[in-house]
Amino acid sequence: MEELAGTSLYFGMLLSVGAYLLGVWLKNKTGLLILNPLLVAILAVIVVLKICGISYETYNRGGEYLSYFLTPATVCLAIPLYKQLEMLLNNKLAVGASILTGVAGSAGSIYVMAKGFGLNHEIYVSLLPKSITTAIGMGVSEEMGGIVTLTVVSIIITGILGNIIADVIFKILKIEEPMARGLALGTSAHAIGTAKALELGEVEGAMSSLAIAVAGILTVVVVPLISGML
Repeated sequence: MEELAGTSLYFGMLLSVGAYLLGVWLKNKTGLLILNPLLVAILAVIVVLKICGISYETYNRGGEYLSYFLTPATVCLAIPLYKQLEMLLNNKLAVGASILTGVAGSAGSIYVMAKGFGLNHEIYVSLLPKSITTAIGMGVSEEMGGIVTLTVVSIIITGILGNIIADVIFKILKIEEPMARGLALGTSAHAIGTAKALELGEVEGAMSSLAIAVAGILTVVVVPLISGML
């Protein structure tokens, strides 16, 4: 099976897309929040590779091409933001304060956790970019001397968790304002959270898209300043 997969340049891509579509089908069929399509896709790919004895390197020959779509997909999030530009300008102070608070809260929680669990500096800086989009987070982690693989894993877990529990948190805290929902999802759960925000509504999606970009920029500035604290 390893040899067969190795002969197909698109094996990894087809497996990834197929696993994700399986996740979408399961989510729509069952309605269970835990069956997040991305989470299902990750687990399905791991199972297939293990059962068939296919190495990650062989899978990634085709799978890596999907990463090329990450940047243009992120840029496309500007479309709903443009549609809600007037609302953004009318609430710019509230929006700015919300995103700044979210970034500070994320960085502060990582610092407290690192101190509490006795994590070393390398792991600490690897986790700091956990709430921003992968494209930016990888660069921040590498620049600060972190473990890029750990950063990617933490970003994915953060996004999936935010996507899954968003509805529950909003209901418990009685958060009904669309702007607040969107900003919370984009600041804390980046692109995966924005996918959830777009499901909730156009305003939520626009604010979440904005939060991704601004939170990413603020994190790039903040991480070098606090990376030396541990």
